[in-house]
Order: sequence, then C-alpha cells, then structure tokens
Amino acid sequence: MIKTPTEIELMAQSGRLLACVFTHLDAMTLQGLSTLEINDRVEAFIVDELKARPASKGQYGYGFVLNSSINQVVCHGVPSADEVLRDGDIVNLDITLEKDGFIADSSKTYLIGSVGPQARRLVRTTYEAMWKGIQAVRPGAKLGDIGFAIERHARKAGYSVVRDYCGHGIGREMHEDPQVLHFGKAGTGATLREGMTFTIEPMLNQGVRTVHTEDDGWTVVTGDGKLSAQFEHTVAVTRDGVRVLTLRPDEKWAG
Repeated sequence: MIKTPTEIELMAQSGRLLACVFTHLDAMTLQGLSTLEINDRVEAFIVDELKARPASKGQYGYGFVLNSSINQVVCHGVPSADEVLRDGDIVNLDITLEKDGFIADSSKTYLIGSVGPQARRLVRTTYEAMWKGIQAVRPGAKLGDIGFAIERHARKAGYSVVRDYCGHGIGREMHEDPQVLHFGKAGTGATLREGMTFTIEPMLNQGVRTVHTEDDGWTVVTGDGKLSAQFEHTVAVTRDGVRVLTLRPDEKWAG
C-alpha cells in the first residue's frame, strides 16, 4: 500500500518513539530480569512516558507488548516470570508501537553479560544482513533484491536464513502487503515504488533453517537447538532511496 508524504511522517513519528523504547532498554541492566519484567517496564514506558499504544498487545489474541526470543528461540517468544536472562544469553526483543493511527515495528538482539564469540558473530552478522537488505531498497528495485542481498551475506558467513517468516508491509495495520522475503533471486518479485512502507527483519540460524512451533502456539525454535538471531527496522521507499523510520540514535545511516 502506497503512503502519502503525510502518512509517512506519521509513521516516522511512531518510529522515533519506538527508537526511544530501545534507548530505554539499552540503559537497563537486563541480566537477572525476567522477560515478563522487561515486558511490563516497556509497557509502562510506552503508555505512561510516550503516550502511545503498544500495538502487539491484543493483536491476534497476543497478551503482551513484546516478543522475547532467547538463544534457540527464533521469534515470537512469550514473556514469562519464570524466564530470567542469564549471563551468556542472547535475546531478541521485538516491539511494535502505534501513535496517531500508524504503527512502527522494530527489534534488536541483545547480548547478556559475557557472550561467547560464536554467538557474538551470529548477532553481528544478522545485523549486517539486515542492513544489506535495507541498502537494496530504492524505487525500481525488486523485492527479490532485498532477499538476495540478505541471504548472500548470511551464507558467506556460514549461516542459514529462516524462510518460514518474513518482513511485511505496515502502516495503519501491523501486517499489510507486500511480504518481504529474506531470501530470493535478484531481479525478481514486485517492483518497489516511492511511498511503500515495510519491515526488513531477517532471522539467521547457526545451523539448519528449519524451525518448529512449541505447544504454546507462539514460540518458534530452531530445528536443531542451535542459536538464532534477528534484527528489524521499518523502512519507507523514497524518491531516490530508502528512509529508515525506526532508526535508533546509536545507529548511522547515510541513505
């Protein structure tokens, strides 16, 4: 769905607020906190401080404001009082925020305490892969160019790309067209047009790309129990490139 300049500015407002949430998380000592404690702190910050709405809560019957995906959890991890972040963990926190009718979506994988070099490499490569996909966005490019750039970077590092989940259009609704695959063939798929807004959110696994969903109906884990990492930004296609609507203050982007 093509957004007007006014709509994109409203999405950018939501994106800036969501970036503030991650800055708030960055200042926390996450080690020793339960994922439910983190969820509750984020909810209070969004509602009380930012005067916005946590868009995930109530969506599809989900009861929390974020997903907390630890170690072998690929995505959709459910916050729990019994799930405490420990030294050496990696955890992806995936958060959506709505303000004035428009939604932004972003996630970041955090390193908890002293994380081993293999896990650090996976997290770093996943972050780089997301940016490879973002750099492929411009008017006239194809959706397949995004997935091709991500998968090429992941494979060079020896990682697999999860194919069961993808990026998505976003705006007034959390999930809109198009679907944005994180693998694919360059030069294929729909043509990108100015005003399109969507997420890019690759999930990279240390081992096989296969995943399965646990009995809670939400939590998705790697098929072989090895680590998975993810990063996500919401972007808009501009006249001559791409705008990252959820860019955080600690990030540099010259696009």
